[in-house]
Amino acid sequence: MLPVIAFPMIDPVALQIGPLAIRWYALAYIAGIVLCWRIVRRVAEAAPSVGTPQKTDDFVTWATLGIILGGRLGYVLFYRPGHYLFHPWEIPMIWQGGMAFHGGALGVIIAAWFFTRAQHINPLAFGDRVAVGVPIGLLLGRLANFINAELYGRPSTVPWAMIFPTDPLQTPRHPSQLYQAFLEGALLLGVMLFLATRPTLRARVGFLTGALIAGMGVARIIGEFFREPDAHLGYLAGITTMGQLLSLPMLAVGIWLMRRAKSA
Repeated sequence: MLPVIAFPMIDPVALQIGPLAIRWYALAYIAGIVLCWRIVRRVAEAAPSVGTPQKTDDFVTWATLGIILGGRLGYVLFYRPGHYLFHPWEIPMIWQGGMAFHGGALGVIIAAWFFTRAQHINPLAFGDRVAVGVPIGLLLGRLANFINAELYGRPSTVPWAMIFPTDPLQTPRHPSQLYQAFLEGALLLGVMLFLATRPTLRARVGFLTGALIAGMGVARIIGEFFREPDAHLGYLAGITTMGQLLSLPMLAVGIWLMRRAKSA
């Protein structure tokens, strides 16, 4: 028998009120949006200020729509297009699972672009402020994945390997959700908060946005080495995963934004 750590059996339903079930996954989204909003509000006020606290408040609705619509459509188009082509009525059923990390990121970017155009704000400068709080949402989302025992890791013999109750093979695996919570969430949040304290970097329009995008790309590429690929996709070209492939453009765009960033 390999040494394993017992999976903490946490009920995915945080609160049940009659037929109404409130899941940890939904609470993670709500808490992530609220905490990100509070961080962005403070950063937006720091010199050089971008917009107003009130405009930051208004953006919350736009960002929420971007996350939900982008995350769902990204999953449909990137991961299971064949299935939803013949079952289109299932596309709105987000309670059945299926949200794409890259789709959600793209959804927020598109929402920010339309919002800033409507408010006559520099989109990259506003994006820099939003970028600082994004990792808190990624952190909570990955913890929710862990509670749901979904998106688990590849088979492993490490001492902290776990057997997930949803795994049909019941084999010890990397708790890759926790790895990604640290990389995409805690570590990247610390980096973004540190960068945001530097007035010279805040003044370089596009730098913080580029740092976030590149950081998410690097974190996802690393995390995918431990995560079990989606069963219906497997490995692409025998060596890489869809998550890694989609992260390469993110890394390239992030580096490009940081290199071209100049003070306003």
